[in-house]
Amino acid sequence: MTRYPRIGLLATSVLAIALSARAESRGELLYSTHCIACHTSQAHWRDKRIATDRSSLEAEVRRWQATAMLRWSEDDIADVTRYLNDTFYRFPWATGRTATQLSHTT
Repeated sequence: MTRYPRIGLLATSVLAIALSARAESRGELLYSTHCIACHTSQAHWRDKRIATDRSSLEAEVRRWQATAMLRWSEDDIADVTRYLNDTFYRFPWATGRTATQLSHTT
């Protein structure tokens, strides 16, 4: 029997919380599975990028998933758009808040 069982339980709980916080979002998973082979992070940081706001970013996600014949659902497109916006672009969402701020309120 462990001498300090509560410490072991606490450590296990902290580890579980840390791992769940890092779990990939669906958008990140879709992007890393289907897009990262052609897109490095530099594609999102270049000076003449095509996406200039949330709407054009979503249009690019929609266009490229169609080009790759991925047949993503509207939710998949929204999730990848949100992931890209939160990770690289930081465009304000329609309410003036970023996608991350919106996802924490819904």
